[in-house]
Amino acid sequence: MRFAISLLVFICVASLIGTVLAQNQPLNVYIDQFGPFWTALFDKFTIWNVYNSWWFLVIMGFLVVSTTLCVIRHTPKMLRDSRTFREYVRGTSLRAFPHRVEITSSHTPQDNLAPIQQWLKAHGYAYRVRDDEDGSYMVAAKKGGANRLGYIFGHVAIVVICIGGLLDSELPIRIQAWLGDKTPITENMFISEVPPAGRLSLSNPSYRANMLLPEGAKTSHAIVSYGEGVLIQPVPFIVELKRFIIDYYSTGMPSNFKSEVEVIDEENGKRFTQVIEVNEPLRYRGVTIYQSGFDDGGSKLVLSAYPLQGAEYEPVRLKGVVGESAPVIYNQQGDSVEATFTELRVFNVEDLTDGDPQPKALMDHVASVAGSGVKPKDDHLTNVGPSIHYRLTTKDGQAMEYVNYMAPMTLDGFPVFLLGMRRNQADFFRYVRIPADAKSSMTEFMQLRAAATDTAKLQLAAKRFAMRSGQMEAGSLIELAAFKTIDTFVRKGFNGIIEPVPEAERERILGLTVPMLQMTLLELRNLVREEHGLAPIDYSGEKGAHEEQWVQLALLAFANLPEYPAPVVLTLDSFDQVQASVFQVSRSPGMYIVYTGSLFLVIGVFVMIYVRDRRIWVWVRPQDTGSILTAAMTSQRRNLDFQQEFQRFQTAFERLSADRGNQHV
Repeated sequence: MRFAISLLVFICVASLIGTVLAQNQPLNVYIDQFGPFWTALFDKFTIWNVYNSWWFLVIMGFLVVSTTLCVIRHTPKMLRDSRTFREYVRGTSLRAFPHRVEITSSHTPQDNLAPIQQWLKAHGYAYRVRDDEDGSYMVAAKKGGANRLGYIFGHVAIVVICIGGLLDSELPIRIQAWLGDKTPITENMFISEVPPAGRLSLSNPSYRANMLLPEGAKTSHAIVSYGEGVLIQPVPFIVELKRFIIDYYSTGMPSNFKSEVEVIDEENGKRFTQVIEVNEPLRYRGVTIYQSGFDDGGSKLVLSAYPLQGAEYEPVRLKGVVGESAPVIYNQQGDSVEATFTELRVFNVEDLTDGDPQPKALMDHVASVAGSGVKPKDDHLTNVGPSIHYRLTTKDGQAMEYVNYMAPMTLDGFPVFLLGMRRNQADFFRYVRIPADAKSSMTEFMQLRAAATDTAKLQLAAKRFAMRSGQMEAGSLIELAAFKTIDTFVRKGFNGIIEPVPEAERERILGLTVPMLQMTLLELRNLVREEHGLAPIDYSGEKGAHEEQWVQLALLAFANLPEYPAPVVLTLDSFDQVQASVFQVSRSPGMYIVYTGSLFLVIGVFVMIYVRDRRIWVWVRPQDTGSILTAAMTSQRRNLDFQQEFQRFQTAFERLSADRGNQHV
């Protein structure tokens, strides 16, 4: 019993962990929360899926078997004990009871028997009288015998609740997998292509599955996560998503979302429409469908792929679908990468007071030298428009995640495009700022980037810079310095400039090279504009200050591009959004079993607390012309209430002696 109670306490603690700790989350979520060491330790005990862990199910099964055997063994004895009066107890044994009273009376045993019975009946006691041959009587009384039912209900409740928990766990599916030779699917395939080994039965008694349903689509299958893969669970009707509705708070967080679905039951021809909301599920034919979230249902995308290598700058137009992959060719040689479009976010509300996205210490210095601030002035939330998330995989298998915003956002008073990158979901996005041109595009910067790979154009830009600096001689030292500096800068960034320099001299070298780079880049920009038939930029006046800031931001973008690992950047031109609802589909007969067990537990606890068992024996035997009365009272729980009740019984019992003879307590 002590061992069983210890296991029950352990189950309660584990259930508490499963309630407080979010279950079945991606592993990187727990790594962010607990760190790699504790995550690896906790993962050995599968606390991320407590209710389906092997040790939890084993303990539950042990409690079911142990408690069931306990109930089977002790229930008949308890029921017999609650019905029996124990009138055959020996009279002399009453003197061994701690709560007893003995009095003498001048009345005969027969005369004392009537008031004793009357008192017991008035106080709710059932009694039985044993008539002995020597003229004595044994009165055995009891009440509160239903108290034993409290123990029975309490133990049965534990069994019922554990059975319900086991039934609603993965155990039924695991049994089917073990006995029915089911194999989880680990490859991408259509549901129609899934073999019988990957499908569960329609009559599966218990499951908890997920269903992703795009607008306008219909399905009669759900997905059950099992092991390293999934199993297909059919449902006895078809669900069609007619419309998905979502509302947002001003912060961009969803305030409400719901799904209008049509249920089609081909078996009986029944069709009906219902709106599924959070906490308002659809229940039909023993299956419950909950609104658990929403996702992209395969939005159609139109994108531009800007090359980040070589002398090409014209974007390549391509189409994509969220959730699918497509090859992206980024140069005339046919080089390509695999792009997987993972998410389209139409609504992005950002707090633009957070400052520069992930600046490096070196970039902080460059920003101060180039005259670009790093703290935005706005102190409010702003909807910055749609964004596209995708993953690029190169031929050598290297993959990175990227996020790009469709429209430029104003940071530090200037519109810029943010190009985000990270290696995995556990990392934060790091951003490169691309200044927007007069047409709110990144075309001019991409033309400037392509020109920076042309040695002849860099030499001409360096020459023009030297001429502006008063060096009219061809091949002057300042011209050569400007060319070598910008050539190294566009290939390696600032690291290529300062690496050969002693650390003590790096601050001074940056102070000299940043203005040179900025002025040379200014000349290169005008060369590009002339090449495309545009007038050169006049950097004087208020408009000139704006254009000069464009060059400063372009300089910072060039400094970060060597660390941008993709050979191409994808920008979102247009999209056709397709919403999808994420449903949780469950058949949970164990839920009602648990409810029944909980009801048994409430009844058991109530009976054990408020139904108090009492037993009284009164032995009346003759003595001379009178009689001697010996009484004893007992209970399973001798608490303060019992003590008070015994005092009242003792007082009433003593009054039965009319002559107040000798008394012994």
